[in-house]
Amino acid sequence: MSIHLVGGGWSPDSPELYDLFVAEAAVRGGAVGRAVPRIALLVVVADDSPSAEFRTGYPAMIASEGRCEVVTSVIEAGESFDTRVLSDVDGLIVAGGLTPAYLEAVIPLVDQVRLLVADGLPYLGFSAGAMIAADRALLGGWLIGDVPVCPEDAAEDLDEVTLSGGLGLVDIAVDVHAAQWGTLTRLIAATEAGLVSGGVAIDENTALVVGDGALTVLGTGSVWRVEPQVDEGGEIVGVSVGTLGPA
Repeated sequence: MSIHLVGGGWSPDSPELYDLFVAEAAVRGGAVGRAVPRIALLVVVADDSPSAEFRTGYPAMIASEGRCEVVTSVIEAGESFDTRVLSDVDGLIVAGGLTPAYLEAVIPLVDQVRLLVADGLPYLGFSAGAMIAADRALLGGWLIGDVPVCPEDAAEDLDEVTLSGGLGLVDIAVDVHAAQWGTLTRLIAATEAGLVSGGVAIDENTALVVGDGALTVLGTGSVWRVEPQVDEGGEIVGVSVGTLGPA
C-alpha cells in the first residue's frame, strides 16, 4: 500500500489519477470480505474553501462507476475530527483547503493514522492533505524575514513561512500547486534557509506515489525535487532543483 500526494486541481471527469489509490483500497477491503471498498474523506471548510462544488463533486468523482463508497466527514475550521471517522475504512483521503486548519483538525488522529498506514491503509493527501503528510509540515507563508519567497496569494493566511510537526508519513517537506501558484520558490527558499532539508513541490493534477519501491509520478504535471547543496563543513551553499515526470 502507498502514500499518494496530489498537488491539487481536480475535474469531475478525470478520476484516472485516483485509480491506483482506489485499487489499493479495494485490496484492503477484499481482505476483510468487502466487495466495495469504503474510503474516508476528511474535509475542513474555512470561508467556503474548499467550495460546495468540491465538497459534492470530489467524492462523486472518486466513487465514479460505483468503484468505491466514499464516507465524507466535513467540519469547520477550528474544529477537530473524532477518531471514529477512521473506523472500518479501507483508505483515507485528507482533502484541500486552508492547510493550518487541516493540521489543527487532524491532531487527534495523528497516532491512529500512523498506525493504520503502517498496517497497510492507503493514504491520499490532496493539496493541504499532501502538505501535512510530512514529518515536518510546510503550512504556508510567503516571507522569510522580510524577503518575499512566493506570491502572497499562496500564503495560507500566514506571513512568515511556517513549519510544524505533521502526520509523519513522509520524511521530506511537501508543497503543492507548484507551477500554478508559484510555490516552488517557497520550498527552494525554505531549503536554502535551512528550515527544511529539501522536499518536493507537486503540480496540480499530479500525484507522487510513495511506496515500498521506486517513487512514481502520475498525472499531467511534474514533481519538483529540491535538495540542499552543502560544503565539507556541512554548511548550505546552494540548492539543486530537478523534476520527476509522469510515469
